[in-house]
Amino acid sequence: MVDVHVLVQGFPGRSVCHGGLGWSTVTLLRGDGRAILVDAGGYATRPEIGKQLRALNVSPSDITDVVLTHAHHDHACNFTLFPEATVWIGQKELEWALAQKPGFNPLAELHVRELASIDRVTRLQGGQTFLGCFEAIDVPGHTPGHLAYYFTGNPQHLLFTGDAAKNRAELLSKDVATTLDAQQSASSIETIWRRWRAHPGTILIPGHDLSMRLDAQGQPQYQGTRRAGIEAWFSETLETTTFFDLTGGNKVGVGYREE
Repeated sequence: MVDVHVLVQGFPGRSVCHGGLGWSTVTLLRGDGRAILVDAGGYATRPEIGKQLRALNVSPSDITDVVLTHAHHDHACNFTLFPEATVWIGQKELEWALAQKPGFNPLAELHVRELASIDRVTRLQGGQTFLGCFEAIDVPGHTPGHLAYYFTGNPQHLLFTGDAAKNRAELLSKDVATTLDAQQSASSIETIWRRWRAHPGTILIPGHDLSMRLDAQGQPQYQGTRRAGIEAWFSETLETTTFFDLTGGNKVGVGYREE
């Protein structure tokens, strides 16, 4: 029996004036003697990841594996926080990332160098089965070596798509907002749909959205409730804040604080 915990809920949005929003999904699978993170998040999510792990009575040293979909900072950076974990990443992804010069993009080049140099990293190929229940799936486009992962666990099957299909809108439109190769991304979304439909009841966990399951008509339905907001200090005191609800409810409140 494997327990599934979404530690950080991905968000299907982008910042208008400040670059990437970077709120990506981080998931913990725990059972059968292992504690596996699928994607590790970026720097800004560290406090939330720590909070969620403490609530589950999981310490960083308890994490046995970190499985990365790709090398962008908001998905990969925090592997450094789990010193006992084996890190799994696509060989093609790591080779591509190593070859890139520092640029104005989401690639975490210093973390990539670390991934290439430490001995606890295992490089994966598309089609490879690992950890008993994971299958790596080639889904290039967003990055050249991006991998999705199909988990055939108990009690449910999971499909982790990372940023090959970041959100429900990309899945339904079969178009993507950010990619290095639009044609490859379109083909990868078709691959994701085939794998999702192949086993009824599979839960798809995307890189930047709520988890989803296909309904009887084959349409993606969200699982759970979205939680997202920003609290800002626009006044002259710390006690007065403005809260912006980012769940789609369009609520703006002054003096509201979410615990």
